[in-house]
Amino acid sequence: MGTVPSALKHCLSYQHLLKEQLWIAEPPAAAHPAQEPQASGLPEYIKIVEVGPRDGLQNEKVIVPTDIKIELINQLSKTGLPAIEVTSFVSSKWVPQMADHKEVMRGIERHPGVQYPVLTPNLQGFHSAIAAGATEVSVFGAASESFSKMNINCSIEESIERFEEVTKSARSMNIPVRGYVSCALGCPYEGNIVPDKVAEVSKRLYSMGCYEISLGDTIGVGTPGSMKKMLEAVMKEIPLSALAVHCHDTYGQALANILTAMQMGVSVVDSSVAGLGGCPYAKGATGNVATEDVIYMLNGLGINTGVNLCAVMEAGNFICTALNKKTNSKVAQASFSTGTIN
Repeated sequence: MGTVPSALKHCLSYQHLLKEQLWIAEPPAAAHPAQEPQASGLPEYIKIVEVGPRDGLQNEKVIVPTDIKIELINQLSKTGLPAIEVTSFVSSKWVPQMADHKEVMRGIERHPGVQYPVLTPNLQGFHSAIAAGATEVSVFGAASESFSKMNINCSIEESIERFEEVTKSARSMNIPVRGYVSCALGCPYEGNIVPDKVAEVSKRLYSMGCYEISLGDTIGVGTPGSMKKMLEAVMKEIPLSALAVHCHDTYGQALANILTAMQMGVSVVDSSVAGLGGCPYAKGATGNVATEDVIYMLNGLGINTGVNLCAVMEAGNFICTALNKKTNSKVAQASFSTGTIN
């Protein structure tokens, strides 16, 4: 056959490397989140909370057909992801993209071991979600007064009162509640946010019964330095095991910020397939960090997620084709272009 050209050797070696990193084989058994950290100081297991179907799609200007949303969730359910945020039970007046929340919730195929949380801004939304079959809900506050008024049309204090009604009802039904804190690293209206303010709102959500608090860099302006300072403040008020991070990648800092959080012991990360997302009330905010890119990084660090990256990329390819847009995942872009994923 003759000598194989060096460029081809490089290409073949590169594809072999990618296939190892992308984890084509069957996933290993998931480690328990409470395991001791690795010698590196990083958690052995990271729980990925997939927010693409809700946070990823809510900012799309063209209404995504209900059957496409359902199919996306069904595909993601087969990837090994432990939690998939399905939809938001908000007024269709405020977020038209989520107007089909009942149909989506009732139409998905639920897989054993997968959580399917939904967002509920108030008691009315909570009861609608439960009627549609929701078994976990989330409330979403903010560390910025201005953003709270723009995002959920009330002050921080008013939002806390609404959330207390939700958590009280949820507790009586044994429904887990997750809490979000938006603008944890910056606000489109107020600029820098004092870490102590993030800690204060987080503490109130945790105290009312939210089992986990997801700290959101809503406009993606955070850096490893600001992430560290914010987490240091929050960790004084809330157990580390109850914290998650939710990073947008507007300034290309999301993976670095996630790594910083992991180095501090955080073991739950929100991400969105294909890097879909933004925020209707945060002008200029680009998508969430791509699930594919997070998993690729974690695979490279030897950290278990229980998620098949190739299957996630296929789901990402499905939704991007349906939306007629290019994926924001660097890993998916590279993998499809090199033919690693066909």
